[in-house]
Amino acid sequence: MTGSLLEVIALNVRDAVAAEQGGADRLEVVADMAADGLTPAPETVAAIAAECPLPQMVMLRCAANFTADPDVLDRLRRDAKALAQAGAAGFVFGFLDGAGAVDLAATEALIHAVSPLPWTFHRAVDHAADVQASWRAVRLLPNLATVLTSGSPQGVGAGLATLRSRAEAGDGSIILAGGGLKPAHVPDLLDYGIRAFHVGSAVRASWTDPVEWRLVRQWRSLVERD
Repeated sequence: MTGSLLEVIALNVRDAVAAEQGGADRLEVVADMAADGLTPAPETVAAIAAECPLPQMVMLRCAANFTADPDVLDRLRRDAKALAQAGAAGFVFGFLDGAGAVDLAATEALIHAVSPLPWTFHRAVDHAADVQASWRAVRLLPNLATVLTSGSPQGVGAGLATLRSRAEAGDGSIILAGGGLKPAHVPDLLDYGIRAFHVGSAVRASWTDPVEWRLVRQWRSLVERD
């Protein structure tokens, strides 16, 4: 990766336009942040695509958990098709099984459904029963663009040691650091070799307020520091 990548969560067109104005590289498009991000409507993706050229990584998630039974997978496959037609550049998903391991069958089924588009494995990886085993499983999956991770269920502040160890193990190029990310964390993450950053609440006053382009611009400058 040349330079740093800045991804901003967008819930609507207004967020997307502000993210672009502030210098974001791409969007994570979601609905319902009270549930930590669920699948948005295809109409939202189409509306954003009409007004903003940034690539949209679109969430595929039906509920505030990391599991997917056959009915959920069927629904997400249908959603993925409609969202791709609406303008999605890629998707965000990932599943754990009842034992807390990466649900490879469910995840691979959705990878197949969204192919050839790239995808991000979301923070389910931080909630796995065996984090190292989950990383070994995820990093071998096809078409993987990034892994959204804070290194800990408690956020980046608690997960810095894990993020450093993952970067030292060779995963730095696929880490998308996010989840409680604060400006004070960025210098350490850059030192670890991590160059992709994901922000949501950090670029708005609250989840009920829109993205502020000036805050995005501050993050753009921050993640580009040597």
